[in-house]
Amino acid sequence: MRFKFLFFPTGILLCLCLYHGYISVFSWDELSEAASPSLPIIFAITPTYSRPVQKAELTRIANTFRQIPAFHWIVVEDTNNKTSLVTNFLKSSGIQHTQLCVKTPAGVTKARGTLQRNVGLCWLRETFQLTEAPSGVVYFADDDNTYNLEIFEEMRYTNKVSVWPVGFAGGLRYESLVLNDAGKVKGWRVRYDPSRPFAIDMAGFAVNLDLILEKPRAIFRLDVKPGYQESSLLQDLVTMEDLEPKANNCTKVLVWHTKTLNPNLVGDQHFTDRNIEV
Repeated sequence: MRFKFLFFPTGILLCLCLYHGYISVFSWDELSEAASPSLPIIFAITPTYSRPVQKAELTRIANTFRQIPAFHWIVVEDTNNKTSLVTNFLKSSGIQHTQLCVKTPAGVTKARGTLQRNVGLCWLRETFQLTEAPSGVVYFADDDNTYNLEIFEEMRYTNKVSVWPVGFAGGLRYESLVLNDAGKVKGWRVRYDPSRPFAIDMAGFAVNLDLILEKPRAIFRLDVKPGYQESSLLQDLVTMEDLEPKANNCTKVLVWHTKTLNPNLVGDQHFTDRNIEV
């Protein structure tokens, strides 16, 4: 599948799917036959980019994703062409997947992963028609996070948008949500800019697939301040009253930001074999 990105005068980014190419080692017919008819499918969109720890990060989260039933992994590389490292990794992962790619333009220096997430949304909208789509939920699963398996079962039966705390986010031990006595969201337990329309971390929400298909213009936008990416999508989908608290009324942390340290490679110039993939 090829994608074209248009930047309108307002700075709003729209992603248009132009035509299909080789995407995945699975056709959707094969995936739908393999999926359990009783379980909504979790579609996890993961942006990724080339760096020394890329394969290590993908391996770590794949070891989690491999244990999740009715799961489809949409991996979107920040490259002009799909790389052999990611292609071979996904083929050997044992996980049903789709591999896509789009290169972030040189002039875009903030909000890494925005275009890649939008391409994942485009693929879903191009693949499924609202009246024929499987029951499912969409989650934005970055490759440098750590996930408890429980969070995926929490999100699986999302009606519109489900929410939960995220560990090690926003300069805090965790960011969360403030609930009223009825268990509905009434605010945000965050330090950074709590006035945001949806002060929620990217790892802290999931969206019902039907809602993504019903709202084809809902995307992540580049013409917003740092920390407003999540709001740029969610404000086109729901209101605060629609949010569904999970993780025991937002009292359990089941996902964490845990970036792998950049390795010390100062002694490796012209030493190890560059033909060996790390």
